[in-house]
Amino acid sequence: MLKTLGTVFSLLLSYGLLLLANGLFSTLLGVRTQVEGFSTVLVGFVVASYFSGLLLGGLFASRVVTRVGHIRSFAAFASMMSVSALMHPIVVDAYAWMLFRLVAGFCMAGMIMVTESWLNENASNQNRGQILSFYMTVNYFAAGCGQFLLNVGDPSEFLLFSLASILFSLALIPVLLTRSRAPVPVQSRRMPIAELFRLAPLGVFGVFCCGLVNASIHGLGPVFATNIGLSEAQLSTFMATLIISGLFLQWPVGHLSDRIGRGPLLVLIPLVVAAAAIWQLFVQQFLLILVGAGIFGAFVFTLYSLAAATANDQVGAHQRVQVAGALLITYGAGAVSGPIVAGQFMHFLGPTGLFYYFALISLLLSIFAIITRRRRVGTPDKRKPFVAVPSTQATSNQLYLSAHDETRERVSEPEEGDELRWSDPGRDG
Repeated sequence: MLKTLGTVFSLLLSYGLLLLANGLFSTLLGVRTQVEGFSTVLVGFVVASYFSGLLLGGLFASRVVTRVGHIRSFAAFASMMSVSALMHPIVVDAYAWMLFRLVAGFCMAGMIMVTESWLNENASNQNRGQILSFYMTVNYFAAGCGQFLLNVGDPSEFLLFSLASILFSLALIPVLLTRSRAPVPVQSRRMPIAELFRLAPLGVFGVFCCGLVNASIHGLGPVFATNIGLSEAQLSTFMATLIISGLFLQWPVGHLSDRIGRGPLLVLIPLVVAAAAIWQLFVQQFLLILVGAGIFGAFVFTLYSLAAATANDQVGAHQRVQVAGALLITYGAGAVSGPIVAGQFMHFLGPTGLFYYFALISLLLSIFAIITRRRRVGTPDKRKPFVAVPSTQATSNQLYLSAHDETRERVSEPEEGDELRWSDPGRDG
């Protein structure tokens, strides 16, 4: 594994810088919208635009990668991200920001796709889980650290936007200088969401709920913190606590789900998330707000991995790639609509409306899990090994898998001496 990590170190460094910049920028933009006096409803649409771009990128960015290769496409996407970051303080208009965020989301999807394909190409069956867990750690850690960069400057000025642009540009350098060989992507086939819902209703509904909640956390969390009177330092600490805490329970919850099944956990964990959301409605002391944020983040970010695993438990290995594409679209639909709906909650109920919204979605997921428990989701004879998947920035692993056709049917018999790779997508869970 250490040898493999050495070959992809430059790639992970680029990805870390990318997530560091994106973590800063998503929080910065939320704060700046309040400086400019945007309504929470309008902010919801700005946030939704980013996830609309992310969804479009997950569906179509692979065409760019296929045409010009991984390194050139990563460079192009990172450059566009850098430009879009600088355009926000130049053109201060909500509708222009929607366009900039749409472009940024598309580019982010493309860069995640490049990163995923590179990692999976270099990993083997024996170390893939460890490599992806390291990747997940980079995801949470970099995105969380990006929150603290908000303290470097004043969100109402140009400096922080420039800093984000610089970091996006710096993310280019390690990939451009890497000596690692880039993989060759191919196009995928996709499964209709209705078909997947028939096979794994709890998995599909769970992923949709994760999109509803996760997108709203990143886009409207800073708006909540600003409107309840937190200082910039407190706001960055609050957001960092929310995000980094998502790392700690991934493996314990995953291993527990391998033992007792996904269904019971998809009943209980949303109840814990709802309780943590309700906690935030009644506390005012900053330390207590942080405690609630830590509990909320630690549990809510396990739900995506659980839901994705639930869906994969119900299908065969030959369907795993099509499932990945369907889950991407499902998550994207939730991520696009979530901030819009959450913005309405905040508009009518004030800043705490965000956590009313989180509590409601979590309770709906728990109730749906109870209703579908008779399907015996994730029973021992069907469960595949759990793999934690980061969900704070995007549906990372799904973006890669949805852009590649790795099914057994498309793998021809190898000639003697040929290397057979990617014949079993089910190994990733």
